[in-house]
Amino acid sequence: MMRVGLKWKIAAWCAALLLVTQAGGLLLFGEIGRSSALDDVREELQTGHRVFDRMLRERTGQLTQAARVLSADYGFREALLSGDRDTITSALANHGGRISADLMLLLALDESVIASSPFDPGGTPDRLHQLIEQARRSSTQSGGGFAVVSGSLYQVVVVPVMAPLPVAWVVMGFGVDQRLMNELKGVTGLEVSFVRLGVEQQGWKLVSSTLAEPVQSELLQRLPGSSIRVEPVTLSLVDRDYVSRLHAIDAGGQEQVGAVLQLALDRALAPWQRLYREWAGLSLLGMVIALLASAFMGRSIASPVVRLAEFARRVESGEYGEPPAVARGDEIGQLADAFVHMTGTIASREARITELAYYDALTGLPNRAYFAERLDEYIREAGERSASVAVVSFDLDRFKMVNDTLGHDFGDLLLKEVARRLREALRNVRDQVARLGGDEFAVMLPEADVRQALGVAFRIAEAINQPMNLDGQMVDVSASMGVSACPEQGGSARDLMRHADIAMYLAKRHNSVAEIYDPRHQDQNVERLSLLSELRNAVERDELVLYFQPKVATQPDHVHHVEALVRWIHPTRGFIPPFEFIPFAEQTGYIKAITLWVMNAAVRQCGQWLANGLEVNVSLNISARDLLNPDLPAVFADMLRQHACPARLITLEITESAVLDDPLRALANLQALRETGCAMSIDDYGTGYSSLSYLRQMPVSEMKIDRSFVMHLLDNPNDEIIVRSTIELAHNMGLKVTAEGVESEEVLERLRALGCDLAQGYLISKPIPADALERWFRDSRWAQPPLPTAAAVRAAPETTLATAD
Repeated sequence: MMRVGLKWKIAAWCAALLLVTQAGGLLLFGEIGRSSALDDVREELQTGHRVFDRMLRERTGQLTQAARVLSADYGFREALLSGDRDTITSALANHGGRISADLMLLLALDESVIASSPFDPGGTPDRLHQLIEQARRSSTQSGGGFAVVSGSLYQVVVVPVMAPLPVAWVVMGFGVDQRLMNELKGVTGLEVSFVRLGVEQQGWKLVSSTLAEPVQSELLQRLPGSSIRVEPVTLSLVDRDYVSRLHAIDAGGQEQVGAVLQLALDRALAPWQRLYREWAGLSLLGMVIALLASAFMGRSIASPVVRLAEFARRVESGEYGEPPAVARGDEIGQLADAFVHMTGTIASREARITELAYYDALTGLPNRAYFAERLDEYIREAGERSASVAVVSFDLDRFKMVNDTLGHDFGDLLLKEVARRLREALRNVRDQVARLGGDEFAVMLPEADVRQALGVAFRIAEAINQPMNLDGQMVDVSASMGVSACPEQGGSARDLMRHADIAMYLAKRHNSVAEIYDPRHQDQNVERLSLLSELRNAVERDELVLYFQPKVATQPDHVHHVEALVRWIHPTRGFIPPFEFIPFAEQTGYIKAITLWVMNAAVRQCGQWLANGLEVNVSLNISARDLLNPDLPAVFADMLRQHACPARLITLEITESAVLDDPLRALANLQALRETGCAMSIDDYGTGYSSLSYLRQMPVSEMKIDRSFVMHLLDNPNDEIIVRSTIELAHNMGLKVTAEGVESEEVLERLRALGCDLAQGYLISKPIPADALERWFRDSRWAQPPLPTAAAVRAAPETTLATAD
């Protein structure tokens, strides 16, 4: 009998042991592979679930912000308050189109539908009543969630329209459709399906899904009958295993809505299955090679798997550090590469989501949402330590002119440069700067009071005021700033930012660098808002009236000259002087409506006087905004034809600085107005930034010297030099000269001696109504040409006219 050598026995036993070990190892490896792959898929599913949840919140935030923009739109609120349904519906459609919203509703306070776009839901769904009640209880005065409207599922938000109390509710929604499914899948990497179950439905109904058609049908059959479970489960659908998680979505008590998040298991199992097959093949090659290979395989597999498992646990806790170094080209290396790619992709996605949610893409600065969150944190910390936090809010003056003149790309360069200078100007690393939107920025200053914040504001203003060289173009901009601090001017981020904005607009009105918030500012804003609403009504209800101030010639002249001035007789407040509502109308743009009213009333009155045999030259003022209106010449010509008024009897007065904002458009409009046959006059000459090159191009026939130079003509030699040189300049250019603010006989005599053509002021007459002006033409000594000397006027009795100022 042949004896087997010990080495062969050892080899046989080693081979047998190795075979048994390998067989058991193969079984164990298979289980480990499936378990590890299942853990990886669950981990990725959990990460995708967090990204999914964050995306829904961000979409709700986007909808809320868009709805707030619409609800805060002045024209929209005016249309709502005036009951202009067509304008409301158009505003809903336009705003919905800009943000690609699928549902736009405006609900009354009783929650009935006022207007809708793009379809009429036929009533207010119960879910919207719940969201409105949620918004009423919310500190943010907004509500969001999912709702079924007209049989379709929408992600909706509701915000109130404040004026200043709630007067209606804006509802905006994105449809849960295939476009949303594809977007969610692209960001989360998961298969996403939305399902819902109503009280009348038998089983779940699929809303939309990224799954293939056969898989969708089987998914509905595998869902639980009447409730949503949120634990991850493994479902086998059409011979393919999916790790699934059901995300419950609140859509009201009468409707269950869920999002099924799924990830196929076969992708994670593929590396393990390939490794399993190759390892089984290697086991059959031979005992010796198998023994050597077993030791190598044990060392080469166990160590990287352990390191990868440890790394996977760190990833699970949210730590995206450096992955373990596995420099191999086999399946273990592929698995390690898959780990690196997976964690890098997840980290990049989360970083990108955070960047989109909290940072401005243009300047790289934090956005409004991030700034508000950090401000709330610092306010809480300051409250615990009895410290202060200050906010500086500002926007750029003349930024719109830069955008309109040089283009939006150049405006973007300007915003980037401002952001760079802000970073350099803020020395404290805890100071937080943000771009809130458009050309509006904000700075948070921890542990700073209002005085320290005011100093920072001036430092920022100095940095911004320095000329900027952008692509070879020199640009000068400035900023208007508002300052508020906690706890003096508010105890929340919302209050501080709102109060800083109020102070900023006050600085803009006062033409100052910065202002500190005062509670009286808010009261004034409310009063100004009320005044604007009443001013609109004043034009519509014909509460405005025209007064006329005569101008008389210093040399023989048989033509009557007057300046038309608007006055507001409020039905309850009484007489409101022009300086209280004209600047406000100019800031809000409503000066256009007032100017058109004044032009029409003045032309109508001039035509009536002419029809009654009285020829009067009427001057009226045109603002800078009106001068840039391309429709103004045609509208003015229509007024002249309608009221049978010759254009030669109308003089349009413009300020010299009105041309400087947009010279090409302004000069073109001036020429078009001059071609109607009217006269043109430069008003308040000497008070603005004059440009003789523009003055030479302007088709004017008259120049008015501002009252500030006339009133002190006899006391200030410099004023007399200015008046004399202005008269000489105008006469050399072929222009007449009118002096404003003549209040003494001595000043009138001096103007006559200097060669001034016309005089206007309280010495001659205050502004008076049309009927009083007609009596003044008949009875006043000043109205009888030629203009009498001051001595003759003193000697002759003057008829007194009972008129209002």
